Amino acid sequence: MAEAGTNSRYVKLTKEQAPLEIKPGELNQPIDVPQLTVRKCNECGQPLPEDFEPAADEPWSTGIFGCAEDSESCWTGLFCPCVLFGRNVERMRDDTPWTTPCLCHAACIEGGIALAAVTAFSHGVIVDPNTSFLICEGLLFAWWMCGIYTGLARQSLQKKYHLKNAPCDPCMVHCCMHWCALCQEHREMKGRLSDNFVMPMTIVNPPPVQEMSAAETSTAENHDHAAPSSSDKSPAQLEMQVL
Repeated sequence: MAEAGTNSRYVKLTKEQAPLEIKPGELNQPIDVPQLTVRKCNECGQPLPEDFEPAADEPWSTGIFGCAEDSESCWTGLFCPCVLFGRNVERMRDDTPWTTPCLCHAACIEGGIALAAVTAFSHGVIVDPNTSFLICEGLLFAWWMCGIYTGLARQSLQKKYHLKNAPCDPCMVHCCMHWCALCQEHREMKGRLSDNFVMPMTIVNPPPVQEMSAAETSTAENHDHAAPSSSDKSPAQLEMQVL
């Protein structure tokens, strides 16, 4: 009886207020929140306005075969492509030293080229033809994998500066024209991030320290004592000048 007399914590609905049909899970449907579905920048993750349009991809500043435009990078890419690749990655990623990608490039690409040269010279003499065929097949697969690795670095550069796929896909460019691609990437970053660029700075020199000698101090004191007497005889004359 006591329980029946107490007020219920639930609201009693009338027949008009009660729903006719309630499906299981109907009250647990997701709610569309516009603040959670906004477009975000792929680089920094900040929300973008609704009328934002991404910038169109720009062409490369130099062509794929313009290696002669920068002789330094041309010779470095020809004889030490691992060093040039390491420098390119270091410029794109400040937290990555150039030695790490340089060693990876030297072990995979230069090491594969050296193995291919040894296999070609020892074909039929030390290494039998069947073994040489298997080595060449493995080297071709390794070259394709290295093209994907170096192509990802080129793709990061294109995404950073909104560059077009020229002349084709980044991985295909490195597989077919690896040395030319390295030189082109170096020239592109060198043109955009010049090493000779210096931020202008304003240098403010403090005023020189002024000191008074003993004679100047005594003269100033005498002038201060004589100033009231002269002011009593003649009123102070003020003159206004237009600045």
